[in-house]
Amino acid sequence: MKNNHIITLLIASFTLISCEMEIKKSQANRFSGLWKLHIIEQQDSISGNWKEYRDGLQGFIIYDNKDNMAVHLTSKGYQNIDIIFHDFIDTVSMDELKHRTQSYVYFAKYTIDEENKVVTHARISHSNPNMWNVTVKRSFEFKGDTLVLTTLENKNSPLRVKWIMY
Repeated sequence: MKNNHIITLLIASFTLISCEMEIKKSQANRFSGLWKLHIIEQQDSISGNWKEYRDGLQGFIIYDNKDNMAVHLTSKGYQNIDIIFHDFIDTVSMDELKHRTQSYVYFAKYTIDEENKVVTHARISHSNPNMWNVTVKRSFEFKGDTLVLTTLENKNSPLRVKWIMY
């Protein structure tokens, strides 16, 4: 009878330990997946109110389980244009060049500081050559199926980006 109690206690302990490990694992993996941009908002420096940034953007952000992430933002309707684009050639039209400036992309390694609710993106490439190897920090919050990232650098003004799980 005593052996049965010990076995039951051991099974219960292993079950609790594995549940705790699963909870920790799932918290770290909450970022993992593809997210679609819902809205980017800019905070007014005087009133503190948030308003939509640049009349709206579109895009995606993706996080994997190996500390890699990527983001791609464009103007709304970026893909709906009557210009024929060329890849990797010496001559492109001014209209093509202007349109391409409406696309913002970077790849990074990311780390999560769960205690302070900060995600760090250590960029490894960027559509802006001056932003290669630059590290940025975002506060984060999960609201249901929404991930809210807010810039911490505030070089221009605070931006709040809301992403919906895709």
